[in-house]
Amino acid sequence: MKINIYYGGRGLLDDPTLYVVNKMEDVLKELRVNVERYNIYEHKNEISTLPHTFKEADGIILATTVEWLGIGGYMQQFLDSCWLYGDKELMSELYMQPIVMSTTYGEREGVLALENAWEMLGGQPCSGLCGYVEDLVTFELNEEYTVIIEKKAETLYRTISQKIKALPSSNQAVKQTVLRTQSMDLTPQESEQLSKYVSDDSYVKKQKEDIEELASMFKDILGKSKDEEDTMYLTELESHFVPQEDFKATYLLMIEGKQKPLYIQVEDGEMTCHYGKEENIDVFAKLSSEVMNNIVSGRMTFQRAFMTGEMTAKGNFKTLRMLDTVFNFE
Repeated sequence: MKINIYYGGRGLLDDPTLYVVNKMEDVLKELRVNVERYNIYEHKNEISTLPHTFKEADGIILATTVEWLGIGGYMQQFLDSCWLYGDKELMSELYMQPIVMSTTYGEREGVLALENAWEMLGGQPCSGLCGYVEDLVTFELNEEYTVIIEKKAETLYRTISQKIKALPSSNQAVKQTVLRTQSMDLTPQESEQLSKYVSDDSYVKKQKEDIEELASMFKDILGKSKDEEDTMYLTELESHFVPQEDFKATYLLMIEGKQKPLYIQVEDGEMTCHYGKEENIDVFAKLSSEVMNNIVSGRMTFQRAFMTGEMTAKGNFKTLRMLDTVFNFE
């Protein structure tokens, strides 16, 4: 059995949550559990990749401290990353025990927030632990408190080993009917790749520059007089088009060296394409003429160009992936 601990506090020496986590870690190791701890503040530049550490775990502990209001920024960022980039199918099998210690008011609300978040992510919450600590030394010397902490660790071990199920909750119903991740219908592999890009500051900066450049080029195009239409790639697109029933999408490809973007419209098994600016586009993309040549010659796919960074795109990712289905250049 393996249990991961995710600590969302600031790592202060007098943080009571650290004492509780250390005690629980000792008990779990005595039960021959493989325990791995992640201090989120040490991974603050790569929080978006932390949900992928769930892969080998049977259960997790989310531990944080209420210092003035709520569960804190690090833990909230981690939960956001779980929602955006985490493998929901994997998390549905994971048990989570919340631990929230407070040096002010709000430890019970903190536990409730973690339980609600995990249920909405589809996971299995376990009975949590919370408490108010005014003086850490007095808290550590209290043997009764130590017994309570140890019992909670044993409860987590028992729950995971016996795969104890909980009754259905309204949070699950809310997730199924209301909550949706906008334009992020990705596979677990694509989510992992995207989360790595998001955690890379240089990549994010480059993406912003590309989007600004793309917007600037569109403005220039609107101010220019209409030139003769270019026919490059139009024949290849028409000859390799694969009709798709009940699929409708519009694409605008900005190819370097072209004064006008390439517009593609797919609707009800038919396709039209031409060079020119259009409105209400589902996917904007930018790529070089070399990459476009590799795609139409079958040496590369649109998806591979996007995942390797040779093509940048903005819009619905699911619609972007359909390009390789709509046009088969193999």
